[in-house]
Amino acid sequence: MAIDISTLEERYINSCGKHGVLPNTTILSSLFEAQVKKACQELCSLEILLDDIKDIDFPPLLDLFMELDSSEIQAIDVHNESLCVLNGEYALSLMRVINQKLRRVDLQDLSFGKNFLRDLSKRGLPCQVLSLRSSHFRKLNMMGEFMQIHTLNLDFSTSLTSFKEDCFICMPNLTHLSLCETRITNLWTTIAALSKLPCLVELRFQNWLCCNDAGPSAASSDGKSNNKTDFSQPNSSSYIRASSVDIGVLTDYDSGTEEALRNLFSFEDVAINQEVQSMIEDSSDDSDVDFSSHQQNKVSFDTLDSQNGEESFAGAFTRQIEDGALKFISCHASPICFEKYYREYMITSLPHLKVLDNLPIREDDRERATITFSQYFEYLPYRRKHKESVVSILQRREIRASQSLMRTPKQKSSYISGKSKYFYTRSLCAAKVGSSAWPFLHPLSISSSGLGDEGMGFRPRQFEYHPSDSSLMVFGTLDGEVVVVNHEKEKIVSHILSLGAMNSVLGLCWLKNYPSKLIAGSDNGSLKLYDIQKMPTTNMGIYNTAGFVTFDDFDQLTSVHVNSTDELFLASGYSRNVALYDINSGRRLQVFTDMHREHINVVKFANYSPSLFATSSFDQDVKMWDLRQKPIRPCYSASSSRGNVMVCFSPDDHYLLVSAVDNEVRQLLAVDGRLHLKFEIASTGSSQNYTRSYYMNGRDYIISGSCDEHVVRICCAQTGRRLRDISLEGSGSGSMFVQSLRGDPFRDFNMSILAAYLRPGSKSEIVKVNLLASSDYAKEHSYGRHSCPSNSMGG
Repeated sequence: MAIDISTLEERYINSCGKHGVLPNTTILSSLFEAQVKKACQELCSLEILLDDIKDIDFPPLLDLFMELDSSEIQAIDVHNESLCVLNGEYALSLMRVINQKLRRVDLQDLSFGKNFLRDLSKRGLPCQVLSLRSSHFRKLNMMGEFMQIHTLNLDFSTSLTSFKEDCFICMPNLTHLSLCETRITNLWTTIAALSKLPCLVELRFQNWLCCNDAGPSAASSDGKSNNKTDFSQPNSSSYIRASSVDIGVLTDYDSGTEEALRNLFSFEDVAINQEVQSMIEDSSDDSDVDFSSHQQNKVSFDTLDSQNGEESFAGAFTRQIEDGALKFISCHASPICFEKYYREYMITSLPHLKVLDNLPIREDDRERATITFSQYFEYLPYRRKHKESVVSILQRREIRASQSLMRTPKQKSSYISGKSKYFYTRSLCAAKVGSSAWPFLHPLSISSSGLGDEGMGFRPRQFEYHPSDSSLMVFGTLDGEVVVVNHEKEKIVSHILSLGAMNSVLGLCWLKNYPSKLIAGSDNGSLKLYDIQKMPTTNMGIYNTAGFVTFDDFDQLTSVHVNSTDELFLASGYSRNVALYDINSGRRLQVFTDMHREHINVVKFANYSPSLFATSSFDQDVKMWDLRQKPIRPCYSASSSRGNVMVCFSPDDHYLLVSAVDNEVRQLLAVDGRLHLKFEIASTGSSQNYTRSYYMNGRDYIISGSCDEHVVRICCAQTGRRLRDISLEGSGSGSMFVQSLRGDPFRDFNMSILAAYLRPGSKSEIVKVNLLASSDYAKEHSYGRHSCPSNSMGG
């Protein structure tokens, strides 16, 4: 026979006497309330308020909970409302002793600290509803047993930026997830993690509030105003209680959520009034923080023109109903909500989802989302439609090879014509890239042993891959050093000290026909040609003077580039002029003046024509020039809406890739400057958000990053479709930001990123990225602890 509540109370009081402590009045009150519920034939549940429990209350309370399995108590809810004084280890022990009768854990403004969260994540809890608002998670990694949980709330966890790939595998029954006002931004890693939840039907990254003339309100399924955001479950008594400002639409799957909300709201003729720029707060500091004050980020209902007339669910909009309209407003939105086509991406990628951000998903919503997804996103590289295993692709390739041997030359040609010679290579790349949304990121770690300073640390500011040796890379530093490294073995090949002659190295360019030579230019105007084979480095830093050639200075230099025959190079900088140098004689041949109305940040020669070059300027123009015409006037000029940060030719010289301030990236036809493609990358509104873009995989893809953002975007260079975003995450020093980047010319879907922090005194680092390998190889590898500030100059 089950132990009644009166007996439990008596045993609790006796246990308190045995341990020499007074009975906790909160526990006694909870036991009394449970008796009242039983008498009223309600669910006999016990509510434990952790705020009123101290460490000395732990032993008798533990004795009480040891007897719960054989008692009349049917469910226990544990929560806190303010600063807890109970030890976090004790709190977890209590919740685990309760075991299967633990129904809801609702903790906010956590005072237990990181160890509590780490232990909870590793060992799990048997509760059905878990609310950890304002938690200290930075990267969610739930590994313990959470088999009973159906509702998880992590709202206001402002340190939370991303997920571990398998963080939700331990929650097979999770149906409701809320992540409002977190710092999650990456669509691809988010979907990869959420796709491991087979039962997920409701997801929130923001609350769409229903408003009328009297102000914000939320409608529940019975039509009453509700001041709590509830996630209802088949057991309607289970819910997540939210703070008083966290208002949402009640969804109740017991009474047919979808049908009830369809009756409440008519979703015809959605009128989107505004596409709101991101309201993300400065994310330069990603350290763990408490978030104890929740302010609503509300958006005005004033009608504004959306960009390009496109729909957006970030902002205010109306939904028409029978004889009027309901107005909605976004509240507590996470940054991911401001990604272009966020809602369409989520709906398409999570086919079992029924409610997103409090709004039910209809069939026509799915149809529109599918169309939008196919128009703006690339599911897999090279437009592959379905994920395949590498093994199956290799098997097909071998079968095809064996069949082709049995055909006549004419038949063989006909058979092969159906597929490009790159078909299998591209299929293999698509399979590997599609296997994980978390690519392998590896900070380049250079050994400085044997250089006379075991503790030296480089501060890279610019870098370039070698054009013919796949193992070599050169980078220039803020201290004027030029360092040639074997980036595969992470060893220094040549280290050239500045010897006081150079400041920050902003211009680097290898010679193509003389693979041991390179041009380096610094911001103080110094220009040198180095031959790394003739410059052995000693512990004293003394060089053979025959190993370099000095050219006339070019003041405030930002860029250098060598032509295809290695005869000439150009220099540009903080002026409207460009200087032409002869490499063989070491002389400056000419200075072309007033080529633009403002300074010329980057100058680039074509890859094949030794006389054609392009200039990009902050006057918003990109111009093509021909040395054979003694550049007095450009071949053509093309304009951006903002200042141009850089320009580069595609590897085959068919296109010019132009990057202007704040994510304005365009591809022009190199022959006449006509616009070929504009990449739809959302702007941040910052005039200091200097954007740089380069080609990857030949001219198949472009990679783009900006110095105010911690993300690199990968887009198809022929369609503009977004393939993936790569988020950079620092360890302890905050988010990393993109200062420069280059695609690896020898390895498909490989690149390197010069990443920096905004924290003063910290150092930048070069991060190698391999999209064909999973981040599992990294195994918790943390990125650098130091960095340097971003800079507008150079490429």
